[in-house]
Amino acid sequence: MTLAGKTILMSGGSRGIGLAIALRAAADGANVAMLAKTDTPHPKLEGTVHTAADAIRAAGGKALAIVGDVRNDDDITGAVLKTQGEFGGIDIVINNASVIDLSRSADLAAKKYDLMQDVNVRGTFMLSRAAVPLLKDAPNPHILSLSPPLNITPKWLGAHTGYTLAKYGMTMATLGLAAEFADAGIAANTLWPRTTIATAAVQNLLGGDRVMAASRTADIYADAAYEVLTTPSRERTGQTLIVEDVLADAGVTDLSKYAAVPGTPDDRLFPDIFLD
Repeated sequence: MTLAGKTILMSGGSRGIGLAIALRAAADGANVAMLAKTDTPHPKLEGTVHTAADAIRAAGGKALAIVGDVRNDDDITGAVLKTQGEFGGIDIVINNASVIDLSRSADLAAKKYDLMQDVNVRGTFMLSRAAVPLLKDAPNPHILSLSPPLNITPKWLGAHTGYTLAKYGMTMATLGLAAEFADAGIAANTLWPRTTIATAAVQNLLGGDRVMAASRTADIYADAAYEVLTTPSRERTGQTLIVEDVLADAGVTDLSKYAAVPGTPDDRLFPDIFLD
């Protein structure tokens, strides 16, 4: 099974992990619609939804750049309708858009708390729900959210409570959708890495050059997502998947090619949050 001719609706995706997943799908000839706010270049971040669409086309896929906000219900409805109009349906929804703020509870601004809840949790639920009628008509429908397993140890519940709630909310919404629409054959899973991924968020928020050098590239996430999305939907659903475990199940055990700095041994890589 490949993603040739499949249509993906993704939140975000102008850069980083989302774009890497889109490019992996595009290599098969997939159609990728992206709902993102980055209409114009950001002074500190590379890429817009338009440059991402150009890269998808260059990689062999078809692209639809949709400028909008996953917090806005009209934008979500418009994205679903535009994707259907352009490509005839939706096979896959990828909940990639996410806001991160690792502030302690006393230091977390109320507006940032609300933003994380709106984008991470509400956005995941609303975008997925809006696409369900079209997913029901797809031969192998998938919802994939980039969020962690529900690790309720005090270490992670208390580390950055606002952000933890938002990411766990993404996961709970996804697992709920998996249960609710299992009879319709719609798979809904989450995917999270064991090590940090070299993205702008890691560069700017998690440790700068030191952590970037001890991370893996976004290609590892993209390859794992590809494995999930090409699995028959009734065979894998309602799971909180780990990137490295998905690849191991697919027979990929040598992960050295994914090191951001070639030659970095696995035991020198920086562990991602939420996993013990």
